[in-house]
Amino acid sequence: MVTRKKEDQTEPKKKSAQAKKAPAAKAAAKPEKKAASTKKPAKTAGRSAAKADKPVAPTTTSLVFQAPDPGLFPAWTPGPDSAEGDKVVRRRSRANRKTGLDEKKTSESTDSGQPQKVRGSTRLEAKRQRRRDGREGSRRRGTVTETEFLARRESVDRVMVVRESTDRTQIAVLEDNVVVEHYVARSEESSLIGNVYLGRVQNVLPSMEAAFVDIGRGRNAVLYSGEVDWDAAAEGGATGPRRIELALKSGDTVLVQVTKDPVGHKGARLTSQISLPGRYLVFVPGGAMNGISRKLPDKERARLKAILKQVLPESAGVIVRTAAEGATEEQLTNDVERLQKQWQEISAQAEKAQAPALLHSEPDLLVKIIRDVFNEDFQKIVISGSHAATTIEKYLSQVAPDLISRMEHYTGDADPFVEYRVNEGIAKALDRKVWLPSGGSLVIDRTEAMTVVDVNTGKFVGSGGNLEETVTKNNLEAAEEIVRQLRLRDIGGIIVVDFIDMVLESNRDLVLQRLMECLGRDRTKHQVAEVTSLGLVQMTRKKLGLGLLETFSETCEVCQGRGLLVHHEPVSKSRSDNAPAKKRKSSGSSQPAVAPHQITDDARNAIAQIAKSTVGQTPAPSPEEEKPASKPARGGKKTSAKKPEVLDSVLAALPEPPAPGTSKRRRRATSG
Repeated sequence: MVTRKKEDQTEPKKKSAQAKKAPAAKAAAKPEKKAASTKKPAKTAGRSAAKADKPVAPTTTSLVFQAPDPGLFPAWTPGPDSAEGDKVVRRRSRANRKTGLDEKKTSESTDSGQPQKVRGSTRLEAKRQRRRDGREGSRRRGTVTETEFLARRESVDRVMVVRESTDRTQIAVLEDNVVVEHYVARSEESSLIGNVYLGRVQNVLPSMEAAFVDIGRGRNAVLYSGEVDWDAAAEGGATGPRRIELALKSGDTVLVQVTKDPVGHKGARLTSQISLPGRYLVFVPGGAMNGISRKLPDKERARLKAILKQVLPESAGVIVRTAAEGATEEQLTNDVERLQKQWQEISAQAEKAQAPALLHSEPDLLVKIIRDVFNEDFQKIVISGSHAATTIEKYLSQVAPDLISRMEHYTGDADPFVEYRVNEGIAKALDRKVWLPSGGSLVIDRTEAMTVVDVNTGKFVGSGGNLEETVTKNNLEAAEEIVRQLRLRDIGGIIVVDFIDMVLESNRDLVLQRLMECLGRDRTKHQVAEVTSLGLVQMTRKKLGLGLLETFSETCEVCQGRGLLVHHEPVSKSRSDNAPAKKRKSSGSSQPAVAPHQITDDARNAIAQIAKSTVGQTPAPSPEEEKPASKPARGGKKTSAKKPEVLDSVLAALPEPPAPGTSKRRRRATSG
């Protein structure tokens, strides 16, 4: 009944709409008639114009009713005052509403249900995307001005401490008397990073876009398609798309360089794009592009670029390091010539050697750290050990004689790591929780996929202001400590930082800016992404070798590093089971275990002394006073009482223990 009622109400509306539509259609037809009449002679046009001036009565008999298009009418929606029962449900058929665009979207949606593949190499496409993201990030950051560069350089007091022992050499970098980096060079272990090998391809996996290469180190190393030198492959006869199965085949010999040490079950990572690092620049044989460190100001970059145009050969490229700041043309020329001669020796060995073979090995870690890290920014380098001092002095005399004056031999009897509080900083870095100077804290957890850092206010409550100001101060302090912990622990991979939520966007930008400024001191390659919708800061940091935790620890053989013991049956945990353990743990372990309410010998002697002092005994009489002393003492008490009798009287005065079952504590007193 309700539906019929609504239809009756809508009929007058339809009729009125049709009546309005008819004159509109008639008016639209008039211009067409006028356009057709222009083709007639002038007389006919004049007559029709005269007739048009006369009023013509509208005729309704010539109208032909046609059903209106339902799409022209708006859909009826109930008003706020209409009852619930007056609503009309209208069902419209959607079978004929699909257009060509909808069909196209439908076909795309069906195709998206299946895995899609990238045209060409996936790893090469990922490499291009990373480069694009890096260029966009550099545009947003802008260039470093000379004032900012000098201010950042002079605001930190850097010292390097070297300690040599029988089987290892430890190197620590301090900034403002706080340790920020730590390296360990073992005599029996050496890093493979930078070594050049002539390897033999063992297997090629097209679906993984990787090839496994034997370099003579036991476990095969891996070479991804993104690290293949495609120019050299094209010269060797590889044509067509850049696919690793077309460039390499099993049994081929390839010249590779190690970029990452083997970690766990993963083998070493290789690249066929050889680069030889020097003091001021990195020499890239066959490279067509040159690069200069972005940490240098624009004025210095322009000066170095002008020098390289005169020094650099056409068949090679270079990457200028930050250490080249202030280097002369002669120093750069010597560095280029030395590296070019080194590459010629490697090429000559590659033609004669039989794979797998080692063609070039990097120096030990001590020389690498001096070459890559130690520069004019350091105030001094403190060395403990004659062999380490000789090695460093010999290297600096060849590449940087001006830095020899900053060497300082440690002559004290104590440990230099203790004097400079390096051991204290390492011990704190090995802990999961790090306390901030103001009272806040950081919790750093490492997982298989990423490292998560949580920022907490802890004991920091601020001084005045409001919550937003307190949280922002804590986050600013945490940003500096996070960067220091990343460098000291040598954390790599994906890193997610959960700062405390801030309301104002300006405060969020301030914290992110402080994080970027502190990361400017980090020489390891890193990239900071934008803040997510949840307020998380995502970043990546290149992982080169073992971290600090792996260096100073070993996996537990019982739990395999999980920290838990897994049982095959459910474990019941109750308070009664844990209570005795807690009670034993809280009691002092240094004191001997004594049964409750048991009188020891010391207590027995003390009670005897008290009883002796309370009972009025007189001292033993002298021989002259032997007769008068035989009289009884005051009160009629005899002085001939024995010590055990006095002790028994004192023990008898103690209160009786309660009846069994009335109290958990039962006191027993015995006379022995």
